[in-house]
Amino acid sequence: MDITTIIFLAALLAILVYGVMIYNNLIRLRHNVARAWSNIDVALKQRHDELPKLVEVCRQYMGYEQETLERVIRARGTVADASRRHDLRALGTAETELRAGLGALFALAEDYPELKANEGFRHLAERITHLEETIADRRELYNDSVNLNNVRIEQLPDVLLARLAGSRPFDLLEFKEARGDVDLRALFR
Repeated sequence: MDITTIIFLAALLAILVYGVMIYNNLIRLRHNVARAWSNIDVALKQRHDELPKLVEVCRQYMGYEQETLERVIRARGTVADASRRHDLRALGTAETELRAGLGALFALAEDYPELKANEGFRHLAERITHLEETIADRRELYNDSVNLNNVRIEQLPDVLLARLAGSRPFDLLEFKEARGDVDLRALFR
């Protein structure tokens, strides 16, 4: 074997190894996005399970506030549906509606001292507040993972292999009320 053949084979091997490294990194980024979404989904399901309990406790005290309670339940269903379909735009809109409904519910709770004193209500409010913070943290991690994936599949030389491998960009999960988020803890001080 002459030196030119050895150099050619070494260069070909280096390109192949580099391509495999790029491909593996693209797969890792795709799985990071999926894992981050799964973490959000878990928190959404936990909150989904807690909301009917909160509404039921509130219903016992807030006989005249049916519209607010129904708004929370409707928004809960919309969030669950958008989450199931992985429709991030619809989920962002539904989350905005749910958070507005929860904000209204907790604001109305201020007018019901017996409700605020109820141990079940306080526990559920704290649990939902914690889940809201968890969702926000996980949403940030998800959006970071999406951003890393989306940037990587657009950069050279990764874009060439990304197109061949069928890698696609993911949508960010954005909530419209991010500027005016309800501070649920402040409502219970």
